[in-house]
Amino acid sequence: MVHGDDLEDDYIPDSDLVIVSGEEDRGSDEEEEEFEEFQGIAQDIDLQPLGVQGNQPISKKRKRREKEKAKKAKKRKLGIEPEEAQLPSAACLSPADAALYLSTQQAKALSKLSLLELEDRKIPASCMADTTTYSGPRTLDHIENFISQTSPPLLRRLSQTPRYNGAPTLIFIAGAALRVADVARALRKFRGDKGGVVAKLFARHFKLQDHIAYLKRTKVGVAVGTPARLGQLLEADALALTALTHIFLDTTYRDAKKRSIMDIPETRDEVFLSVLGRAHVRAALHSGKIQLVLF
Repeated sequence: MVHGDDLEDDYIPDSDLVIVSGEEDRGSDEEEEEFEEFQGIAQDIDLQPLGVQGNQPISKKRKRREKEKAKKAKKRKLGIEPEEAQLPSAACLSPADAALYLSTQQAKALSKLSLLELEDRKIPASCMADTTTYSGPRTLDHIENFISQTSPPLLRRLSQTPRYNGAPTLIFIAGAALRVADVARALRKFRGDKGGVVAKLFARHFKLQDHIAYLKRTKVGVAVGTPARLGQLLEADALALTALTHIFLDTTYRDAKKRSIMDIPETRDEVFLSVLGRAHVRAALHSGKIQLVLF
């Protein structure tokens, strides 16, 4: 198995938590843009990406791409290029059907297990949040409406000060670093003045040990991350379940290749092996302490 996150990893972390771990191969235009943006952010807070010396000019390619993005955004705003409609998603299923769907995906991820072992690891319908009453789009622009209709107490909890370090109220599992960053930005507004930090947790540019140290000293309200990194942090006990009430699984979002988090074998496998497959996570789901929400 390949341990990692296989969707488009082209996001550069913002100033919430910037820890440099190494230099990637940057052969494509997208990776060149990523490295330039990361360099600028790191320099703003007196950090230097590995292998970079001094200030470097913004490339012409990056300027051109920024202009193209601005034009597309303007066209969408004017209705010239409407946003693409959402594809059908398992997130709209009833709790029973959602549990059955997850069992099917889990069997693919844990194909070496016997039927008896799979049954023991089965995610029960009782822990699945019923989101069938919500009929709006499952996009980040509408996530506040989604949460207020499907998990109302969660909004209140996210605005409260966490009691313990590294003990989020919500874990949000996303497929790639770019999506992690987008989700974190969307959820940050729910903190208010007292809520905990919204932590972005993915492997690119970040050492595991640095994330562990960060969580141990930080009151986190929401942990948004890729399944591989979340699994590593759960294994290291850097992410505690003490205050956790909800796990969101980002099943509706699709990348540029129309793939959901469950369509990428490596990412899907990490969800069930590294996160939902953890013994203490399974126990909390079965006991009803944690609700699993398909977003």
